[in-house]
Amino acid sequence: MADPRFFRNLGPFALARICEKVGIGVPQGADGAHQVFDLADLAGSGPPHLTFFSGAVAHRETFAASQAGVCLTRDGGKRPAAPAGMIVLEVDSVGRAFASVASLFYPEHSQPRWPQQDSVSPSARLGRDVELAPGVVIGPGAEIGDGTRLGPNTVIGPSVAIGRHCEIGANVSISHAYIGDRVIILPGARIGQPGFGFATTGEDYLKVPQLGRVIVQDDVEIGSATTIDRGALGDTVIGEGSKIDNLIMIAHNCQIGRHCVLAGQVGLAGSVVLEDGVVLAGQVGLGDHTRVGARARLGARAGTGSSIFLEGGQDYGGAPAKPVREWAREIHALARLAKQRKQDKND
Repeated sequence: MADPRFFRNLGPFALARICEKVGIGVPQGADGAHQVFDLADLAGSGPPHLTFFSGAVAHRETFAASQAGVCLTRDGGKRPAAPAGMIVLEVDSVGRAFASVASLFYPEHSQPRWPQQDSVSPSARLGRDVELAPGVVIGPGAEIGDGTRLGPNTVIGPSVAIGRHCEIGANVSISHAYIGDRVIILPGARIGQPGFGFATTGEDYLKVPQLGRVIVQDDVEIGSATTIDRGALGDTVIGEGSKIDNLIMIAHNCQIGRHCVLAGQVGLAGSVVLEDGVVLAGQVGLGDHTRVGARARLGARAGTGSSIFLEGGQDYGGAPAKPVREWAREIHALARLAKQRKQDKND
């Protein structure tokens, strides 16, 4: 569900209005006056909520156990039987339909509104010994903990909460986020911007509202010019003690465990999960919904496609990533083959 600190919900809406918005009729036997109060993901939804099920095999069990009152799903798609009491809305495109409904509930979902104000909003709450460099802007309702220092031209969005004894560098922007204690954020980082979520209309692309947050736990360091997008419905989470280098892209809904290390120019697509203690060397790229087990290590420029699981406690290399010894054997075998072909050609 969207955090009311950051997003204003215009609901509830009647089921008939939602069906009209997505271009379908009210399902047979359903009450068009049924009220839908908010949006939520499959796992976190209850009777007042609308959710969606794309048909992915990985989410079938979650769909079957969901408590959602209303669920968007693909017309004619194969799926488990809907739970008792769930109203199923069958649509041509789940992504497009959800984007339309989300925009109905949350039309102001992209960038926060900035009322005309002094640089620091009168409603912002600053702890003891907070240091503000020239040009700092702090939005309404924001909270800054004791002893935190903010560098020049840094922008803290409305309702953002930052913990104690943090160091925030120059030209940092933070929105839709909760930041823990003793966090270091180096100059130029961008935290909490909307994720790269679009649904195709066949001719164009429709923005899917990004209604989640970024949660940065204690003792994290985030490098210069790194971007961490907020979640779509859930949160993007950076676990306690993790260290993130410069020029790194972390997409919406990623879950990074505790004490992970990400070197420069790593790129994580949406919904990547890194369990505790994972190490990613420079320019590693992981496709969406990839999961990396605890204490696994990926060498430089290693990568995966979508929905891949890499077991923990191993070293990986190459693209697609493989256990490093297997990858090294393949590299040596290719080198020998190339050398042999060259010799055969010369002969």
